[in-house]
Amino acid sequence: MIGIDVGGANLKVVDEEGVHIHYCPLWRESNLAEILAEYKGADAAVVMSGELADSFFNKAEGIAYIVGAVQRTFPNARFYGTDGRFHSSACPELAAANWLASVDYLRRTYPAGMMLDIGSTTADIVPFARFDELRGLTDTLRLQRGYLVYTGMLRTPVATLASSAVINGKVTPFSTEYFACSGDAHYVLGNITEAEYTAATPDGKEVSREACLRRLARTVCADLEEIGEDGAVAVAQAFWDAQRTLVCSAVEKAAADAQTREILVGGIGSPVFAPLVGGTDLTAAVGIPADALPAFAVKELAEAGAE
Repeated sequence: MIGIDVGGANLKVVDEEGVHIHYCPLWRESNLAEILAEYKGADAAVVMSGELADSFFNKAEGIAYIVGAVQRTFPNARFYGTDGRFHSSACPELAAANWLASVDYLRRTYPAGMMLDIGSTTADIVPFARFDELRGLTDTLRLQRGYLVYTGMLRTPVATLASSAVINGKVTPFSTEYFACSGDAHYVLGNITEAEYTAATPDGKEVSREACLRRLARTVCADLEEIGEDGAVAVAQAFWDAQRTLVCSAVEKAAADAQTREILVGGIGSPVFAPLVGGTDLTAAVGIPADALPAFAVKELAEAGAE
């Protein structure tokens, strides 16, 4: 059995050999089916969130595309839905169910806990108590409840969270162009490694410290030589300050509402955020692959004979 999480930018597969992450931005002619063909021969349990990719007219088209691509290699694949059940064909319940698979798996060991799963694009912040009330929640409803915060470690445009930085002693407003992303900020600040920067860069250029600094400098309409490394780092720090406050505040509110301090942290941001929220890094402490939590969780649920 393998677990598959089909996101809008990354395809994550968990099998007996470990975690495999493929950069696979979804569009109608993406190579999703070709990548999955590399794993032929196993049974598959699948979750998705990539149906929201803007190359699809609506979620139904995205779901149908993903199910079809998976079934080319895994005709008997089981797809986990927001109703907490497995399905064998495309249906509305499959949209953005990856977070619920993680919760469904973790709640069986930590029934009074909650999850922060912060990956490349989003942060899922969900208490486990009253699991039945989580069934059927769409991403829109989760945004309204504070269970989904749309920011991540790689793909968030810097100017969406921070509006200025102090450069050479002066408050300098940001341009709102997509010049730099959270991956640039986190790489420069040492929060992620080059290997973890798996998303496309805003300018299509390489991942290196200098390249990231140049993209960050452009956020204030400057070349790196104009504001220097300190100026570019100030842009990264302003973004990080804003992102950290946003996510940690959402976690604090959800924990208070659920009356729990047992916080399980997954995603590539787990080593950074676990100590900030007083939580447990699932990889470091439990051995669960935090960078591919939904894929791991759906595999475990399927093997355990969940519905």
